[in-house]
Amino acid sequence: MTETNQNFDDAKRKAEAAANDTANHAKSVVDDVTAQAKSVANDAKETIRSEVTTRVDAAKGAAAQEVGNVASALRKAAQESRTGSAQERTFGQIADSLADASDAISNKDLGTAISDVGNFARRNPLTFLAGAALAGFAVSRFVKASERNSTTTAAEPTDEFMPPRHGNAEFTGRA
Repeated sequence: MTETNQNFDDAKRKAEAAANDTANHAKSVVDDVTAQAKSVANDAKETIRSEVTTRVDAAKGAAAQEVGNVASALRKAAQESRTGSAQERTFGQIADSLADASDAISNKDLGTAISDVGNFARRNPLTFLAGAALAGFAVSRFVKASERNSTTTAAEPTDEFMPPRHGNAEFTGRA
């Protein structure tokens, strides 16, 4: 019986050792898979961050250019206004503010630029609202001009006059 107990104890030790070896191997495999998953996740995160940064920089440059264009248009409007008039001063102030905003947009990261615009809006609410309204007007004009340019090319000159539409009146555009 002693030999049977000894065989049983040997088998028990061997089973425990095999179980420990299997557990250690499984833990090692899990650790390897976890490390690989973390590596893949970090690579994906860096790829996404790089792509987002590239796209944000492109959008930031386009936004800065558009704001600069609006500022230039306002400067031109100020120059065409009567010298010393309230319109001239207002357009000039808004143009200067927008030019500063354009520089800030192109030279700062997105979070800082948004924070600065918010701070400017709190310090100068009327100027900000006027600038926002003018920017909206400029964007709508740009969109309308783009729509017209997409339907009429330079190779197809037209002599049609298209007055603004009011109400439900239909107008063919020809005199």
